[in-house]
Amino acid sequence: MLPTSIIIIIIFGAIALIYNSMVGKKNQVEYAFAGIDAMLKKRFDLIPNLIATVKKYMKHEAETLIKVTEMRAQAVSGKLNSEDAVAVDNQFSKAMGGIMVAVENYPELKADKNFIQLQRSLNEIEEQLSASRRAFNASVTDYNNAVEMFPTNVFAGMMNYRGREFFEIPEAERKNVNVGKLFSE
Repeated sequence: MLPTSIIIIIIFGAIALIYNSMVGKKNQVEYAFAGIDAMLKKRFDLIPNLIATVKKYMKHEAETLIKVTEMRAQAVSGKLNSEDAVAVDNQFSKAMGGIMVAVENYPELKADKNFIQLQRSLNEIEEQLSASRRAFNASVTDYNNAVEMFPTNVFAGMMNYRGREFFEIPEAERKNVNVGKLFSE
């Protein structure tokens, strides 16, 4: 039989390991979200240049351009929590998709060197943002598992940790791509 002091040390060690594990998982989720936040900042910094270039050509889409500008202002205000930032990003992605579809109606815009460079930069940022979202969702999965599984769920409850939402793809982006339309130009 083990002495009482060794049992207490083992129990204390287990509690410390579980506690530190939970804190580490929470911090990893926050770190992953900071990566998304950095990519969103890069994207939002690019938008004024894109809108200035597009505005010269797209007189009929002024409402969409205004909406994108307003969402950008909201996103960079620093007043959004992570859930609100996700919602704004989803709305923003949908509006940007609308602009990119509308570009098809403006051949001069599609040929503009500034627009082409901005579009390339935006595509690169979108790829980096996609990678950041995957890293965030992996961290959230690990964290949510710890919040829900025994024995870490007991500590999560005592620490007031709750499950986090995944960064999900907007419904508009889940639709199948019309490949025929892509090759009809």
